[in-house]
Amino acid sequence: MQLEAPSRRDHLDPQAADRAVRRQDRPRRGRQCAPGRRVISITDGQIFLEADLFFSGVRPAVDVGRSVSRVGTSAQTKAMKKVAGRLRLDLSQYRELEAFAQFGSELDPSTQRTLARGERIIGDRGTGKTAILVDTILNQRGEDIVCVYVAIGQKESTVAQVYERLKDAGAMDYTIIVTAGASEAAPIKWMAPYSGCAMGEYFLYDGKHALCMYDDLSKHADAYRQMSLLLRRPPGREAYPGDVFYLHSRLLERAVKLSDELGGGSLTALPVVETQAGDVSAYIPTNVISITDGQIFLESELFYSGVRPAINVGISVSRVGGNAQTKAMRSVAGRLKLDLAQYRELEAFSQFGSELDPATQRTLARGERMVATLNQPQYQPWALEEQVAAIFAGNEGFLDEIPADQVQRFQEELREHLRSEGSIYNAIREEKVLSDESQEKLRREVEKFAKTFAVQEKSLVGT
Repeated sequence: MQLEAPSRRDHLDPQAADRAVRRQDRPRRGRQCAPGRRVISITDGQIFLEADLFFSGVRPAVDVGRSVSRVGTSAQTKAMKKVAGRLRLDLSQYRELEAFAQFGSELDPSTQRTLARGERIIGDRGTGKTAILVDTILNQRGEDIVCVYVAIGQKESTVAQVYERLKDAGAMDYTIIVTAGASEAAPIKWMAPYSGCAMGEYFLYDGKHALCMYDDLSKHADAYRQMSLLLRRPPGREAYPGDVFYLHSRLLERAVKLSDELGGGSLTALPVVETQAGDVSAYIPTNVISITDGQIFLESELFYSGVRPAINVGISVSRVGGNAQTKAMRSVAGRLKLDLAQYRELEAFSQFGSELDPATQRTLARGERMVATLNQPQYQPWALEEQVAAIFAGNEGFLDEIPADQVQRFQEELREHLRSEGSIYNAIREEKVLSDESQEKLRREVEKFAKTFAVQEKSLVGT
């Protein structure tokens, strides 16, 4: 790897340079160095996908596939990709939004994702942000999408757990992990997301679809602040340098969907930002809000109350709207976000202990059951047809007579029933539309199952 010669001279004493790049393999005093006059480059992403390598910063760290020497030899024949490259855009071609193979959870009906868009995940520490990324990767199985997971400043044990989970699920066949651990120097953390993005761009220009996840950009900004302060650059708000906005915009704006003339590939960004005490108005969160096409806000209160994923539908927004959803999902989830927001508002109001009218009580009862429907265990993403059927059952009132603590069991057994039936799921999966015929057939199947489920519950209670 060679560095481009700087275009301007910065006054930098040797001690500051030593602190800025402190690491075991840093240049030693007396070693001869010369500028290579080339930008920072990295081997293309295909070699790492084939070799199943754990990639740290800009160098292999843990060999979990082939030997490093063999990978290094074959990497010499691969194309090199600029870490901070520029996109070739064709602005004359209008691209229709293509629905993204989504998260496989509550996030799908309540948020919208498309290829080449950026949707950030924001929340306090320990609210399930990384779990959503893992579920997203698992849900891309069979979708011909290459996932690049970039861990910035994370504990190595945490990244190892993510890797083991993906490996056990067979997701490492289409996933690249780039990690700059907490013990790495600040320049390595700063360079890691650009390295992962360059790998994704290899598949972009190869006519394929890539998904880059950055976990998380708060630590990325902290590393850049550390570098800037050690390099004696003027600090600004919260001691961040003045170009910290450009730090993330140059990364997230590389998400793009190319025209058919340029191959039709796409690069989708999914950044993570950590907040402190739910403060979304802090410097880095507001910067990323202005760059991305929407946000998914995870709330600590919901998380600790057992709602998983703990998404706050009131603060979570999307700029693409329902255009990113399939027709099947849009037909059942058109009012879901509004209904959930109304339920949260009425739930907070009902805590005052005042008497509620019957309409409000029905709204609260149905909202409680819809929240239970959208709850799911970790690492168990739902397919599109399963989500559509579950939400349809709630909208049609089949859950109104089911106790709230039995809703999840009802939905699990309903999924098994519809899987055995087969034709409804196949129709939704292939057509991506809930036609009148499929809707009527689904209603009959859910009604038949609901009666059977109620009889089983009564017999169990009677014994």
